[in-house]
Amino acid sequence: MSSSENITKASNHHLLVIRLSAMGDVAIMAPVLNALLRQYPQLQISLVTLERWAPIFKDIPRLKTIPVHTKGIHKGLTGIWRLSQSLKKEGFRAVADLHYVLRSRLLCFFLSLSGHKWAHIDKGRAEKKALTRLENKVFTPLTHSSFRYAEVFKKLGYPVTLDATAVLPKPPNKVQSIPEKPHKTIGIAPFAAHAGKQYPLKFMVQALEIFSRLAEKEYRDIRFVFLGGGPVESPKIKALCEQFPNSSHGLSLSFEQELSLIAHLDLMLAMDSGNAHLAAMYGVTTLTLWGNTHPYAGFAPVFQPENHQLLSDRNQYPGLPTSVFGKEVPKGYEKVMESINPKTVAHKMRELLNVARAG
Repeated sequence: MSSSENITKASNHHLLVIRLSAMGDVAIMAPVLNALLRQYPQLQISLVTLERWAPIFKDIPRLKTIPVHTKGIHKGLTGIWRLSQSLKKEGFRAVADLHYVLRSRLLCFFLSLSGHKWAHIDKGRAEKKALTRLENKVFTPLTHSSFRYAEVFKKLGYPVTLDATAVLPKPPNKVQSIPEKPHKTIGIAPFAAHAGKQYPLKFMVQALEIFSRLAEKEYRDIRFVFLGGGPVESPKIKALCEQFPNSSHGLSLSFEQELSLIAHLDLMLAMDSGNAHLAAMYGVTTLTLWGNTHPYAGFAPVFQPENHQLLSDRNQYPGLPTSVFGKEVPKGYEKVMESINPKTVAHKMRELLNVARAG
């Protein structure tokens, strides 16, 4: 079959979407795709992403995930060409590149040779550089990533409205059994990928201790679930579980089980990290702590109000934010998160938990 025949047979309402990583960006994208498919019942989406992210999308109707193996058969130029050829059988009309890195751009180029239309995200790199530089900083809120994703679909003829109704349906809660008495479950993600986003662990412990004393007057039972952590952080998470009674961790859970747990939390406390985005995509009340990064860069958890964010002190550290992703920490900015008082964190947790209960 010729390329032109392939295009002719393609569905008029079938899009190929590309977003490989990272977890936070993929989680921000998920409600956008959910809203898009709700608002266009005739639309189908084939999503090219890493296989590990597939559980995020399994309950979204008319969305098919296509795993990409960047370290296997899809590695390098030859691998991307091989992927492009296998994708043609999907029968899509156009391509939405929501990643716009070298790998996705090559894939779009190869697909364009067969006549496929494509559009890509504008990441606003110049704006983000102006926001994070120390000299001549332009401190202004930038377009949120979810709206940058939506703009790509608008270019392809599918304008989409984004609001809190776009959150994902909650998967069944298969992790926790029904408690014998009423309780509130709070997810705690105490670690971040980069030092510039890490709230000091001793401060986190203080915040949880203060919160526990505050909450015991209003709730019969508060349970913490500690999430995240690699080989280095795992012993620290287990130590936290020993320190706080009735707490648990998600270290032994599969990613799908972790999603099930997160979706049914009463509150999530995290830094600017992937777990915050996973909670927000299900509409879970999410409190985030910000260090050298800042919500103005466009990566705040989706549909969370500004008062769900606790920021490091810009009066004390006027160069904030210094980084989009937390990698860049200028001299003198190593301890910015110490300007967020544990008491402030504890009281905000109590406030948001009460709001969530009232809702």
